[in-house]
Amino acid sequence: MPLLWVLRDILGMTGTKFGCGVALCGACTVHVDGRAVRSCLLPVSAVSGRAITTIEGVGATPVGAKVQKAWLDLEVIQCGYCQSGQIMSAAALLASTPTPDDSDIDAAMAGNICRCGTYVRVREAIKHAASERQT
Repeated sequence: MPLLWVLRDILGMTGTKFGCGVALCGACTVHVDGRAVRSCLLPVSAVSGRAITTIEGVGATPVGAKVQKAWLDLEVIQCGYCQSGQIMSAAALLASTPTPDDSDIDAAMAGNICRCGTYVRVREAIKHAASERQT
């Protein structure tokens, strides 16, 4: 059983979204040991003993809190469906690369699809969170 369905159906943690089911859209992104991974295809057996962070918990981390604040400050969200995955990918990026350049952002966010087209606001929010992180 994929981790996504355990999170949503068994644990009732519905912030992580089902998008494509083939790990291509990013809506199901969670952190496993701090790395952004797609939970729709990841077997739950593969995460035994590992640290899992979902959108419900990422705000409790310093980087996650800064990313969520930047998303709100810059009003990134439009329909919101993809945003949990976008935030999770952005938080993982900033945790590993505190001052990302555009190519770092492109690489980290490439697997996240937003049908509303909020890509410019996502990039601005990541840069905003990175600058806040250094203060």
